[in-house]
Amino acid sequence: MKTFVKSLALPFVAGIAGAIAWTSFSLPASDLEGIHPNFQLTPPQFTSNSPAVAVTGIPESFTAASQLSTGSVVFIKNFSGTDYRRYSMFDYFFGTTPSQQVSTGSGVIFSKDGYIITNHHVIDGAEILEVVHQKRTYSAKLVGTDKNTDIAVLKIEAKDLPEIKVGSSRSLQIGEWVLAVGNPFNLTSTVTAGIVSAKERQINILGGDFPLESFIQTDAPINPGNSGGALVNVRGELVGINTAILSRTGSYTGYGFAVPVDVAVKVANDLIRHGEVQKAIPGIEVAEITPEIAEEMSLQSMEGVLVTHLLRGGAAEKAGLQKNDVITQIGDWKITGKGSFEEALSYYYPGDQIAVGYQRGNSQSSATLTLQNIEGGTGITKREFYTSEILGARLEAINAVDRDRLKLPYGVKITGLSTGYLRDLGFREGFVITHVNEIPAKDPKTLGPYLEKFSGRLVLEGVAPNGQPFVQSYQVR
Repeated sequence: MKTFVKSLALPFVAGIAGAIAWTSFSLPASDLEGIHPNFQLTPPQFTSNSPAVAVTGIPESFTAASQLSTGSVVFIKNFSGTDYRRYSMFDYFFGTTPSQQVSTGSGVIFSKDGYIITNHHVIDGAEILEVVHQKRTYSAKLVGTDKNTDIAVLKIEAKDLPEIKVGSSRSLQIGEWVLAVGNPFNLTSTVTAGIVSAKERQINILGGDFPLESFIQTDAPINPGNSGGALVNVRGELVGINTAILSRTGSYTGYGFAVPVDVAVKVANDLIRHGEVQKAIPGIEVAEITPEIAEEMSLQSMEGVLVTHLLRGGAAEKAGLQKNDVITQIGDWKITGKGSFEEALSYYYPGDQIAVGYQRGNSQSSATLTLQNIEGGTGITKREFYTSEILGARLEAINAVDRDRLKLPYGVKITGLSTGYLRDLGFREGFVITHVNEIPAKDPKTLGPYLEKFSGRLVLEGVAPNGQPFVQSYQVR
């Protein structure tokens, strides 16, 4: 019994002594802060136009961030399938009749006067768009969309909306807490939490001529309906636009991906001001450096990107870059791979000059590039399109990059393909038509109406997306 009492008393006394020692000899606040640069005795403070919310540690920061951001996230409805002009006699013959389809997603209020950022895939194919905010439904107009980044901008007629506070994705750190705000499974104003698990991720899901993939990867649960919603930090600042999930089931199973806010804001501003993104072209194609490439080229590091092709007369060729150069720096941005290369370029405009650091053989060099637009110039571009519901496509003249890649002097590309005449003829997105009945096809606004009204023997020539030439003959009534 005495032994038992002693065994209880000894740790009790030791505990009291330890507490006294800690009280007497604990480090001063200044010494504690010096242990780690990110150590904080008080929680981070931030300002907002929204009512002040007390922040006292991580759980309360989540609460504050949720209150600051949920009011800026909207519910988007995409109505399609009711436009009879998109359907042909072939659809009716095989029993396909128009029926309304509704898909949903999320969006983020970008400005008080009604501009909303969302994903391209949320609004793709829409005939009618609606935005629901705080139980009120608005008719929405599509301002512009960009498949290369999966970003789109809508506009609703409203005033004094709670625009979201924009943060910085470039300064976002791996391991930092983030919240995903959106409307998964039609459940409005849903918030989930996680951390940033990686940056500059490429998962090869985007379309467009110049896909830009430099995703923020997070383990904050993202599900169908979250697309276009907000990824925010613990200060309630927008750091990304939720875009995709890595899943075999269609629901969240581990990781989600968001477009960095710095990219999304640049794209949104371009769409609002110019109707399309002002893409800055360096005039090169690049590839990731694999262990095999590094060994073959005797490279000491796999960081950077390998130049695989130069556009004739492009910015890089004019600056003296060559095939097999390894680009390691753009401005003050260190290039670690294709993701960081594409993201770094996305912040510039045609006409901007950039310093490029590169390795050629065993030597390091640098060059100054004057970035170009997609037509090879340095000014603001405004591409010409012809959109036809009858053809079920958007037609556009091929740009300088396509002309160089396909070795064509001109042509009209088929984009935005949906149910309609061209798909019935067997065309896919990315086909380039160069001749119609032996007449050169250069202007989409001439070609579109001609195809809509034509009857008789139709001969189309051009190039398939894989670069293979084609000649097709049809009898059109």
